[in-house]
Amino acid sequence: MAKTTTAQICLQFPLYALLFLVIFLGHADSQSLQDEEQAVLLRIKQYWGNPLLPSQWSTASNSTHCSWTWINCTDGSVTALSLFTSNITGKFPPFICDLKNLTTLVLGNNSITGEFPRAIYNCSKLEQLDLSLNYFIGTVPSDIYRLDKLTYLDLSSNNFSGEIPPTIGRMQRLTYLMLTNNLFTGSFPPEIGNLSDLLMLGLGYMSNFKPSSLPSNYTQLKKLKYLWIPRSNMIGEIPENIGDMVSLEQVDLSTNGLSGKIPSSLFMLKNLSILYLYNNKLSREIPQVVEAINLGVLDLSDNNLTGPIPEDFGNLTQLTGLSLFTNRFSGDIPESVGRLPSLMDLRLFDNDLSGTLPPDFGRYSPLREFQVATNRLTGKLPENLCYWGNLTGVVAFDNDLTGELPESLGNCSALLIVSVKNNRLSGNIPNGLWTSMNMSNFILGNNSFTGELPEKVSLKLYRLEINDNRFSGKIPVGISSWKTLVVFKANNNLLTGSIPQELTTLSRLTTLFLHHNQLTGSLPSDIVSWKSLSTLNLAQNQLSGPLPKKLGFLPSLTDLDLSENQFSGQIPSEFSFLRLNLLNLSSNHLSGVIPSEFDNLAYSNSFLNNPGLCAGSGLVNLRSCNFIPTKSNKISTQSLALIIALVVAVIILAFCTFLFVIRGCRKKHDLGSTWSITSFQMLNFTESGILSGLTESNLIGSGGTGKVYRVAVDHIGEVVAVKKIWNKGKLDERLEKEFTAEVKILSSIRHSNVVKLMCCLSKENSKLLVYEYLENRSLDRWLHSKNRPPDISAGFGTVLNVVLDWPKRMKIAVGAAQGLRYMHHDCVPPIVHRDIKSSNILLDSDFNAKIADFGLAKLLIMRGEPTAMSTVAGSFGYMAPEYAQSTRVNEKIDVYSFGVVLLELATGRQAKQGDEHTSLAEWAWRHVQEGNDIVEALDEEVKGPCYLDEMCSVFKLGIICTGTLPSSRPSMKEVVHILLRCGNQLAYGHFAPLLKNSEREGDLVEDNPSSLVTVV
Repeated sequence: MAKTTTAQICLQFPLYALLFLVIFLGHADSQSLQDEEQAVLLRIKQYWGNPLLPSQWSTASNSTHCSWTWINCTDGSVTALSLFTSNITGKFPPFICDLKNLTTLVLGNNSITGEFPRAIYNCSKLEQLDLSLNYFIGTVPSDIYRLDKLTYLDLSSNNFSGEIPPTIGRMQRLTYLMLTNNLFTGSFPPEIGNLSDLLMLGLGYMSNFKPSSLPSNYTQLKKLKYLWIPRSNMIGEIPENIGDMVSLEQVDLSTNGLSGKIPSSLFMLKNLSILYLYNNKLSREIPQVVEAINLGVLDLSDNNLTGPIPEDFGNLTQLTGLSLFTNRFSGDIPESVGRLPSLMDLRLFDNDLSGTLPPDFGRYSPLREFQVATNRLTGKLPENLCYWGNLTGVVAFDNDLTGELPESLGNCSALLIVSVKNNRLSGNIPNGLWTSMNMSNFILGNNSFTGELPEKVSLKLYRLEINDNRFSGKIPVGISSWKTLVVFKANNNLLTGSIPQELTTLSRLTTLFLHHNQLTGSLPSDIVSWKSLSTLNLAQNQLSGPLPKKLGFLPSLTDLDLSENQFSGQIPSEFSFLRLNLLNLSSNHLSGVIPSEFDNLAYSNSFLNNPGLCAGSGLVNLRSCNFIPTKSNKISTQSLALIIALVVAVIILAFCTFLFVIRGCRKKHDLGSTWSITSFQMLNFTESGILSGLTESNLIGSGGTGKVYRVAVDHIGEVVAVKKIWNKGKLDERLEKEFTAEVKILSSIRHSNVVKLMCCLSKENSKLLVYEYLENRSLDRWLHSKNRPPDISAGFGTVLNVVLDWPKRMKIAVGAAQGLRYMHHDCVPPIVHRDIKSSNILLDSDFNAKIADFGLAKLLIMRGEPTAMSTVAGSFGYMAPEYAQSTRVNEKIDVYSFGVVLLELATGRQAKQGDEHTSLAEWAWRHVQEGNDIVEALDEEVKGPCYLDEMCSVFKLGIICTGTLPSSRPSMKEVVHILLRCGNQLAYGHFAPLLKNSEREGDLVEDNPSSLVTVV
């Protein structure tokens, strides 16, 4: 028996030995693989710079590399590397695929540069690849299909160009494909329709796509849940069989050129939860049968849709947002829509709706926005709008509503705005509504409201319009507590009594309309703090006494109307300090000589019907002041005037002769020297056509570096802009450098948001730059009232300034940002402009923005590296703080300047017009630091309920861009992303990191926590 056992052991020993050897070698291989992967990770850390990756990535720690941050392992081997938002800069590591078992690689939201990394092909097991939000350039290679195991591909928000390779349609395992926000040209590849497993498709923000329709075979994507193609030049009709895409949950085809009707099959999709078709050219009636019962958000706004609102909308129990504004819908609002249980945001304004409002609005759902303005609605406002206490806005102006305001609004503390002007509403204002704690806009104009003004109002109220009503009683002394008020319009009421001095304490007030009331007494002689007041109209009252001298010291006053009162005495000489666009003192009892500053044609009708007034000339419609001459041996007044006139005429004649001689000499000199021309575009004009147009009648602007002319170069009316840099002798070194810089940069770049340089002409003492001519000139002319183009449609003697509306301002912001993004991120080397300001942003006939004036621009040797400048250049109010203290610059000084432009767009203020002590950027920061509502800072002339969110976002972005620390400011690429996000977009959650808040925004809280905690 023992022999048998020994024999067995002898036989089994080799087997155990072999098994031990296999286990030993396997362990050795595993250890070898771990050592190899650890070495690769450390190389990656070194390649991108040690400080950028976690300190745990070190051999000094006892932990294995599988426990390091951002590393996932399976069976002891690295399978996932996730470095989203890790501040990585530089190129893609060509050895990254030495991690042989890598299946997931996430490098999104960094600053990785270069072309598409072909080294990624070596990752043979790769299933998920995220390179979004980086600075990759060039084309996506046609052999990308070699990544045949990929299920997830995100290349969004880079600078990839060329056409999307059709071979992407061979990547049959793809379930997620995001290519949005690149510089791709061409059109939508039909081959994508072959990706039958696709769940998410993003092709949005392809502004360089040629106009093209959605490929019909995309409707074969039966599993697709998310279809995201906004702003990509899509035209044509939505495919009728889009309903075949039965899995669709979220669809965004907004801001394209889609036309025709909305297919009925689209509203039959049972899984559809979000549908954005806004800002297209869709027409006809929308389908009346709606079975998409899971719809949560529906936005069909800004189209040409007609017909009634479908009754079936009342069955959409999940609907939280319904936006149908700016269409041509007609008929009644279905009663059932008023009973929707989830409805929060209702936006039906700017249609042709009629009938009464459903009485149950707000009763069954937590209503937040109620916007039904500019329709033909009748009857009362629903009583239960604020039943749940969430209502922030009631916007129902321009209808035919009657009755009183709902009493429930008096207990609605969330209200921000009530705008019901231009109706037939009546009665007293509900108790509590005046003092609603968050009310900022209270607009009741042109109704029949009654009652008296309260002693107290909301502490956040900045716009109060009660004009054209039947309010009565005195202006309360408690008006001094209305400290946040900016606009107060109470004209055309029955107000009585005197104007209390307490009214003059409102330091933020810019507009005060009290005309056409029954006010009496004299004006307060001591004006306490009307430092912001720009418009004062007290006409058509019974005010009397002298005009207060203090009115002449109001620093911002531009419009003053005190006509049709009983003011007496002389016009104070202090009024001559005012710089008025409008002055009307007619129909009073004023006497004496008008100040000489007003004795001109601009004020010819400003003093009518004041029998006691006279003027020293015949230029205004007043009698001449008759001075009785005394007997004297001196020469008579008439003779003296004749002699002076003759002397002046002789001097003018001599001066003209002198100029003629000088010009003749100059012309001979110019003809004696030759011009050299360098063209950068195909030209259809000659140098003589340019030179002949450089006349004073064609002058449209001038600055520190020369003059700009508008020159017609052919008989069909083609126009160019010519910038002339000239000196009496040879150009000085500074002008020569600026000319050279502008030519070097503009001749080498091509972008739709950068002004096009056509050619340059030069000779010894003169340089000419010939650009495309942009009809709407510079942005500052449109933003700031004193520069605005006049509205020539106004009557004779009336000066109306055209206001740039918010959609155009937003378009300009995006366009200018895209131009700067191109200069900073797409040019090699990058270009820093150094003088971004509103006067250097030009506008074409469609208000497309183009960056101009590159005389101070600088080519950077390396992206992100500061470059030394010999002098500091730029414009006050736009210069970054570090730039004023150092000659070293990078792209972040342009970001700061652009942030100031954003603040100009949002507030309407000039860059140097913060307040008496600060620039606009400093004022904006302090406005937020003091806890003021951002809405108070926005431009009153364009602020509307439907634009408030976008305007606040742009204001916030302006603050972020003007951060004190350069490192805290976003890149221009990030700025473009944020601006594009300001409008309505799909909330894709984890599918789209692009749509999340910028990490940079959160970082700024640390930079200045006291100011930005409430901003971002």
